[in-house]
Amino acid sequence: MDEKILADTARRMVAPGRGLLAADESTGTIKKRFDSISVENTEENRRAYRDLLFTTVGAEDYVSGVILFEETLFQSSADGTPFPKLLASRDIIPGIKVDKGAKPLVACPGETVTEGLDGLRERLEKYREAGARFAKWRAVITIGENMPSDCAIDVNAHALARYAALCQEANITPIVEPEVLMDGDNSNEVCEAVTTRVLEATFAALRLQRVLLEGMVLKPNMVLPGKNCPQQVDVQTVAAATVRTLRRCVPAAVPGIAFLSGGQSDELATQHLDAMNKMEGAPWSLTFSYGRALQAPALKAWAGQSGNAEAAQKAYFHRAKLNGLAATGRYSEAMEEAA
Repeated sequence: MDEKILADTARRMVAPGRGLLAADESTGTIKKRFDSISVENTEENRRAYRDLLFTTVGAEDYVSGVILFEETLFQSSADGTPFPKLLASRDIIPGIKVDKGAKPLVACPGETVTEGLDGLRERLEKYREAGARFAKWRAVITIGENMPSDCAIDVNAHALARYAALCQEANITPIVEPEVLMDGDNSNEVCEAVTTRVLEATFAALRLQRVLLEGMVLKPNMVLPGKNCPQQVDVQTVAAATVRTLRRCVPAAVPGIAFLSGGQSDELATQHLDAMNKMEGAPWSLTFSYGRALQAPALKAWAGQSGNAEAAQKAYFHRAKLNGLAATGRYSEAMEEAA
Protein backbone atom coordinates (compact mmCIF):
# COMPACT_ATOMS: atom_id res chain seq x y z
CA MET A 1 0.00 0.00 0.00
CA ASP A 2 1.42 3.35 -1.08
CA GLU A 3 -0.06 5.96 1.26
CA LYS A 4 1.17 8.85 -0.86
CA ILE A 5 -0.56 7.58 -4.01
CA LEU A 6 -3.81 7.03 -2.12
CA ALA A 7 -3.76 10.44 -0.45
CA ASP A 8 -2.73 12.30 -3.61
CA THR A 9 -5.57 10.72 -5.57
CA ALA A 10 -8.08 11.57 -2.85
CA ARG A 11 -6.95 15.21 -2.79
CA ARG A 12 -7.18 15.48 -6.58
CA MET A 13 -10.70 14.04 -6.50
CA VAL A 14 -11.91 16.79 -4.18
CA ALA A 15 -9.76 19.67 -5.47
CA PRO A 16 -11.36 23.12 -5.00
CA GLY A 17 -14.10 23.77 -7.53
CA ARG A 18 -14.10 20.25 -8.95
CA GLY A 19 -16.19 17.16 -8.25
CA LEU A 20 -17.14 13.76 -9.61
CA LEU A 21 -19.44 12.60 -12.38
CA ALA A 22 -21.21 9.37 -11.41
CA ALA A 23 -21.60 7.60 -14.76
CA ASP A 24 -21.67 4.15 -13.20
CA GLU A 25 -25.30 3.23 -13.83
CA SER A 26 -25.74 -0.51 -14.21
CA THR A 27 -27.22 -1.86 -17.41
CA GLY A 28 -30.60 -2.10 -15.70
CA THR A 29 -30.47 1.40 -14.23
CA ILE A 30 -29.45 3.10 -17.46
CA LYS A 31 -32.29 1.26 -19.19
CA LYS A 32 -34.68 3.24 -17.01
CA ARG A 33 -32.93 6.45 -18.06
CA PHE A 34 -33.08 5.48 -21.73
CA ASP A 35 -36.72 4.41 -21.47
CA SER A 36 -37.58 7.94 -20.33
CA ILE A 37 -36.28 9.30 -23.67
CA SER A 38 -37.41 6.30 -25.79
CA VAL A 39 -33.88 5.10 -26.59
CA GLU A 40 -33.05 1.40 -26.94
CA ASN A 41 -30.72 0.13 -24.23
CA THR A 42 -27.93 -1.29 -26.43
CA GLU A 43 -24.21 -1.44 -25.69
CA GLU A 44 -23.51 0.99 -28.55
CA ASN A 45 -26.08 3.51 -27.30
CA ARG A 46 -24.60 3.31 -23.80
CA ARG A 47 -21.12 3.83 -25.24
CA ALA A 48 -22.18 6.73 -27.46
CA TYR A 49 -23.99 8.52 -24.64
CA ARG A 50 -21.06 8.25 -22.24
CA ASP A 51 -18.67 9.23 -25.02
CA LEU A 52 -20.42 12.56 -25.49
CA LEU A 53 -20.17 13.25 -21.76
CA PHE A 54 -16.47 12.36 -21.57
CA THR A 55 -15.55 14.47 -24.63
CA THR A 56 -17.35 17.63 -23.51
CA VAL A 57 -14.90 20.50 -23.96
CA GLY A 58 -14.16 22.37 -20.74
CA ALA A 59 -15.83 19.88 -18.39
CA GLU A 60 -12.41 19.02 -16.96
CA ASP A 61 -12.35 22.46 -15.32
CA TYR A 62 -15.13 21.31 -13.00
CA VAL A 63 -15.00 17.49 -13.09
CA SER A 64 -12.03 15.84 -11.38
CA GLY A 65 -13.04 12.22 -11.90
CA VAL A 66 -15.64 9.90 -13.39
CA ILE A 67 -17.07 6.79 -11.78
CA LEU A 68 -17.44 4.16 -14.52
CA PHE A 69 -19.49 0.99 -14.78
CA GLU A 70 -17.36 -2.09 -15.51
CA GLU A 71 -18.59 -2.27 -19.11
CA THR A 72 -17.60 1.37 -19.68
CA LEU A 73 -14.10 0.91 -18.23
CA PHE A 74 -13.28 -1.40 -21.14
CA GLN A 75 -15.01 0.63 -23.88
CA SER A 76 -13.48 3.26 -26.16
CA SER A 77 -14.33 6.65 -27.61
CA ALA A 78 -15.45 7.00 -31.23
CA ASP A 79 -11.82 7.54 -32.29
CA GLY A 80 -10.75 4.28 -30.65
CA THR A 81 -9.17 5.77 -27.51
CA PRO A 82 -9.99 3.67 -24.41
CA PHE A 83 -12.18 5.70 -22.07
CA PRO A 84 -9.71 5.56 -19.12
CA LYS A 85 -6.92 6.88 -21.34
CA LEU A 86 -9.19 9.58 -22.78
CA LEU A 87 -10.20 10.78 -19.32
CA ALA A 88 -6.68 10.70 -17.93
CA SER A 89 -5.40 12.75 -20.88
CA ARG A 90 -7.81 15.51 -19.82
CA ASP A 91 -6.75 15.42 -16.15
CA ILE A 92 -9.94 13.54 -15.20
CA ILE A 93 -9.31 10.53 -12.97
CA PRO A 94 -10.98 7.27 -14.08
CA GLY A 95 -12.80 5.36 -11.34
CA ILE A 96 -14.87 2.20 -11.14
CA LYS A 97 -17.97 0.98 -9.31
CA VAL A 98 -17.04 -2.37 -7.76
CA ASP A 99 -20.04 -3.48 -5.69
CA LYS A 100 -22.58 -5.99 -7.00
CA GLY A 101 -25.65 -4.20 -5.68
CA ALA A 102 -27.89 -4.32 -2.64
CA LYS A 103 -29.48 -7.68 -1.83
CA PRO A 104 -32.13 -8.61 0.80
CA LEU A 105 -30.66 -8.90 4.28
CA VAL A 106 -31.54 -12.19 5.99
CA ALA A 107 -33.88 -11.80 8.98
CA CYS A 108 -34.25 -8.04 8.38
CA PRO A 109 -37.39 -7.55 6.24
CA GLY A 110 -37.19 -4.51 3.97
CA GLU A 111 -33.45 -4.01 4.51
CA THR A 112 -30.47 -4.82 2.33
CA VAL A 113 -26.75 -5.53 2.39
CA THR A 114 -24.44 -4.70 -0.50
CA GLU A 115 -22.60 -7.68 -1.96
CA GLY A 116 -19.46 -8.01 -4.04
CA LEU A 117 -16.57 -8.75 -1.68
CA ASP A 118 -15.97 -12.23 -3.09
CA GLY A 119 -13.20 -12.02 -5.69
CA LEU A 120 -12.80 -8.26 -5.19
CA ARG A 121 -9.03 -8.42 -4.63
CA GLU A 122 -8.55 -10.04 -8.05
CA ARG A 123 -11.00 -7.68 -9.77
CA LEU A 124 -9.22 -4.65 -8.36
CA GLU A 125 -5.96 -5.80 -9.94
CA LYS A 126 -7.72 -6.00 -13.30
CA TYR A 127 -9.37 -2.59 -12.86
CA ARG A 128 -6.10 -0.88 -11.93
CA GLU A 129 -4.39 -2.41 -14.96
CA ALA A 130 -7.21 -0.98 -17.11
CA GLY A 131 -6.61 2.51 -15.70
CA ALA A 132 -8.95 2.89 -12.70
CA ARG A 133 -7.40 4.91 -9.87
CA PHE A 134 -10.34 5.05 -7.48
CA ALA A 135 -13.38 2.91 -6.73
CA LYS A 136 -16.87 3.18 -5.28
CA TRP A 137 -19.05 0.96 -3.09
CA ARG A 138 -22.60 1.96 -2.14
CA ALA A 139 -24.44 0.82 0.96
CA VAL A 140 -28.18 1.50 1.13
CA ILE A 141 -29.94 2.33 4.40
CA THR A 142 -33.74 2.60 4.52
CA ILE A 143 -35.75 4.63 7.04
CA GLY A 144 -39.08 3.09 7.97
CA GLU A 145 -40.98 1.37 10.75
CA ASN A 146 -38.32 -0.23 13.00
CA MET A 147 -35.72 0.62 10.36
CA PRO A 148 -32.84 0.89 10.09
CA SER A 149 -31.94 -1.94 12.40
CA ASP A 150 -28.57 -2.11 14.13
CA CYS A 151 -27.94 -5.25 12.10
CA ALA A 152 -28.39 -3.47 8.75
CA ILE A 153 -26.17 -0.59 9.80
CA ASP A 154 -23.42 -2.83 11.17
CA VAL A 155 -23.21 -5.32 8.30
CA ASN A 156 -23.13 -2.53 5.72
CA ALA A 157 -20.49 -0.62 7.67
CA HIS A 158 -18.37 -3.78 7.85
CA ALA A 159 -18.69 -4.37 4.09
CA LEU A 160 -17.78 -0.74 3.32
CA ALA A 161 -14.67 -0.98 5.50
CA ARG A 162 -13.60 -4.35 4.09
CA TYR A 163 -13.99 -2.99 0.54
CA ALA A 164 -12.03 0.16 1.43
CA ALA A 165 -9.17 -1.86 2.91
CA LEU A 166 -8.94 -4.06 -0.19
CA CYS A 167 -8.91 -0.98 -2.43
CA GLN A 168 -6.07 0.60 -0.51
CA GLU A 169 -4.10 -2.64 -0.68
CA ALA A 170 -4.36 -2.30 -4.48
CA ASN A 171 -3.42 1.42 -4.40
CA ILE A 172 -6.93 2.34 -5.49
CA THR A 173 -8.51 5.18 -3.51
CA PRO A 174 -11.93 4.14 -2.15
CA ILE A 175 -15.08 6.21 -2.18
CA VAL A 176 -17.08 5.10 0.87
CA GLU A 177 -20.79 5.63 0.19
CA PRO A 178 -23.24 4.97 3.04
CA GLU A 179 -26.53 6.30 1.61
CA VAL A 180 -29.54 6.94 3.82
CA LEU A 181 -32.41 6.98 1.33
CA MET A 182 -34.84 9.91 1.09
CA ASP A 183 -37.75 7.77 -0.13
CA GLY A 184 -39.91 7.76 3.02
CA ASP A 185 -42.11 10.17 4.93
CA ASN A 186 -39.65 10.81 7.77
CA SER A 187 -38.77 14.27 9.06
CA ASN A 188 -35.47 16.06 8.66
CA GLU A 189 -34.73 15.37 12.34
CA VAL A 190 -35.14 11.63 11.84
CA CYS A 191 -32.82 11.69 8.82
CA GLU A 192 -30.21 13.52 10.89
CA ALA A 193 -30.42 10.97 13.71
CA VAL A 194 -30.17 8.00 11.32
CA THR A 195 -27.34 9.57 9.32
CA THR A 196 -25.45 10.09 12.57
CA ARG A 197 -25.84 6.42 13.52
CA VAL A 198 -24.71 5.30 10.07
CA LEU A 199 -21.64 7.55 9.93
CA GLU A 200 -20.55 6.63 13.45
CA ALA A 201 -20.77 2.91 12.62
CA THR A 202 -19.00 3.39 9.31
CA PHE A 203 -16.01 5.20 10.77
CA ALA A 204 -15.78 2.73 13.66
CA ALA A 205 -15.54 -0.07 11.09
CA LEU A 206 -13.00 1.86 9.00
CA ARG A 207 -10.78 2.35 12.05
CA LEU A 208 -11.10 -1.31 13.04
CA GLN A 209 -9.96 -2.42 9.60
CA ARG A 210 -7.09 0.10 9.54
CA VAL A 211 -8.29 2.09 6.55
CA LEU A 212 -6.13 5.14 5.85
CA LEU A 213 -8.55 8.04 6.31
CA GLU A 214 -6.29 10.42 4.38
CA GLY A 215 -6.56 8.07 1.40
CA MET A 216 -10.35 7.89 1.00
CA VAL A 217 -13.32 10.07 0.04
CA LEU A 218 -16.69 9.96 1.79
CA LYS A 219 -19.85 10.03 -0.35
CA PRO A 220 -22.80 10.53 2.02
CA ASN A 221 -26.37 11.66 1.64
CA MET A 222 -27.36 15.17 2.65
CA VAL A 223 -29.66 15.46 5.66
CA LEU A 224 -33.08 15.74 4.00
CA PRO A 225 -36.66 14.97 4.95
CA GLY A 226 -38.20 12.01 3.14
CA LYS A 227 -39.71 13.02 -0.17
CA ASN A 228 -43.17 12.07 1.14
CA CYS A 229 -42.80 14.08 4.33
CA PRO A 230 -45.46 16.83 4.54
CA GLN A 231 -42.96 19.14 6.22
CA GLN A 232 -40.24 19.94 3.72
CA VAL A 233 -37.48 22.36 4.77
CA ASP A 234 -35.57 25.20 3.16
CA VAL A 235 -32.06 25.10 1.70
CA GLN A 236 -30.39 26.68 4.73
CA THR A 237 -31.94 24.13 7.10
CA VAL A 238 -30.64 21.24 5.00
CA ALA A 239 -27.17 22.79 4.78
CA ALA A 240 -26.95 23.47 8.52
CA ALA A 241 -28.18 19.99 9.52
CA THR A 242 -25.84 18.27 7.07
CA VAL A 243 -22.71 20.17 8.12
CA ARG A 244 -23.60 19.76 11.82
CA THR A 245 -23.91 16.00 11.38
CA LEU A 246 -20.66 15.72 9.46
CA ARG A 247 -18.76 17.77 12.05
CA ARG A 248 -19.93 15.38 14.74
CA CYS A 249 -19.09 12.20 12.87
CA VAL A 250 -16.39 12.63 10.21
CA PRO A 251 -12.71 12.92 11.23
CA ALA A 252 -10.82 15.92 9.89
CA ALA A 253 -8.25 13.50 8.43
CA VAL A 254 -10.69 12.69 5.60
CA PRO A 255 -9.67 15.04 2.76
CA GLY A 256 -13.08 15.49 1.21
CA ILE A 257 -16.78 14.77 1.12
CA ALA A 258 -18.44 14.31 -2.27
CA PHE A 259 -22.20 14.28 -1.80
CA LEU A 260 -24.62 12.08 -3.69
CA SER A 261 -27.72 13.83 -5.00
CA GLY A 262 -30.08 11.07 -3.91
CA GLY A 263 -33.04 11.96 -6.10
CA GLN A 264 -32.93 15.73 -5.60
CA SER A 265 -33.66 17.96 -8.58
CA ASP A 266 -30.69 19.31 -10.51
CA GLU A 267 -30.99 22.84 -9.18
CA LEU A 268 -31.78 21.89 -5.58
CA ALA A 269 -28.73 19.64 -5.32
CA THR A 270 -26.60 22.57 -6.51
CA GLN A 271 -28.26 25.01 -4.09
CA HIS A 272 -27.68 22.73 -1.10
CA LEU A 273 -24.01 22.24 -1.98
CA ASP A 274 -23.50 25.98 -2.42
CA ALA A 275 -25.17 26.79 0.92
CA MET A 276 -22.86 24.38 2.73
CA ASN A 277 -19.79 25.93 1.13
CA LYS A 278 -20.94 29.41 2.13
CA MET A 279 -20.71 28.28 5.76
CA GLU A 280 -17.40 28.56 7.58
CA GLY A 281 -15.27 26.10 9.48
CA ALA A 282 -15.59 22.81 7.59
CA PRO A 283 -12.27 20.90 7.85
CA TRP A 284 -12.83 18.99 4.60
CA SER A 285 -13.52 19.91 0.99
CA LEU A 286 -17.28 19.71 0.27
CA THR A 287 -18.06 18.83 -3.33
CA PHE A 288 -20.32 16.71 -5.53
CA SER A 289 -20.51 13.18 -6.88
CA TYR A 290 -23.72 13.46 -8.85
CA GLY A 291 -25.35 11.17 -11.39
CA ARG A 292 -28.83 12.32 -12.37
CA ALA A 293 -28.25 15.82 -11.02
CA LEU A 294 -25.45 16.27 -13.58
CA GLN A 295 -26.79 14.16 -16.42
CA ALA A 296 -30.56 14.70 -16.56
CA PRO A 297 -30.54 17.81 -18.80
CA ALA A 298 -27.92 16.28 -21.11
CA LEU A 299 -29.84 13.02 -21.41
CA LYS A 300 -33.01 14.87 -22.34
CA ALA A 301 -31.21 17.06 -24.89
CA TRP A 302 -29.47 14.06 -26.50
CA ALA A 303 -32.57 11.85 -26.89
CA GLY A 304 -30.50 9.20 -28.65
CA GLN A 305 -29.79 11.38 -31.70
CA SER A 306 -26.19 11.95 -32.77
CA GLY A 307 -27.17 15.34 -34.15
CA ASN A 308 -28.09 16.43 -30.64
CA ALA A 309 -24.65 15.68 -29.15
CA GLU A 310 -23.53 19.31 -29.08
CA ALA A 311 -26.71 20.44 -27.31
CA ALA A 312 -26.32 17.61 -24.80
CA GLN A 313 -22.72 18.58 -24.12
CA LYS A 314 -23.72 22.19 -23.53
CA ALA A 315 -26.37 21.05 -21.02
CA TYR A 316 -23.85 18.83 -19.22
CA PHE A 317 -21.18 21.53 -19.18
CA HIS A 318 -23.65 24.03 -17.71
CA ARG A 319 -24.53 21.76 -14.80
CA ALA A 320 -20.89 20.79 -14.21
CA LYS A 321 -19.87 24.45 -14.14
CA LEU A 322 -22.62 25.45 -11.72
CA ASN A 323 -21.78 22.60 -9.37
CA GLY A 324 -18.10 23.49 -9.58
CA LEU A 325 -19.01 27.03 -8.52
CA ALA A 326 -21.23 25.66 -5.74
CA ALA A 327 -18.28 23.62 -4.48
CA THR A 328 -16.56 26.91 -3.66
CA GLY A 329 -19.68 28.82 -2.54
CA ARG A 330 -19.81 31.01 -5.67
CA TYR A 331 -23.12 29.85 -7.17
CA SER A 332 -26.27 31.92 -7.50
CA GLU A 333 -29.72 30.96 -8.76
CA ALA A 334 -29.48 33.68 -11.40
CA MET A 335 -26.83 31.57 -13.15
CA GLU A 336 -29.47 28.99 -14.06
CA GLU A 337 -30.91 31.37 -16.64
CA ALA A 338 -27.65 31.34 -18.59
CA ALA A 339 -28.20 27.76 -19.84
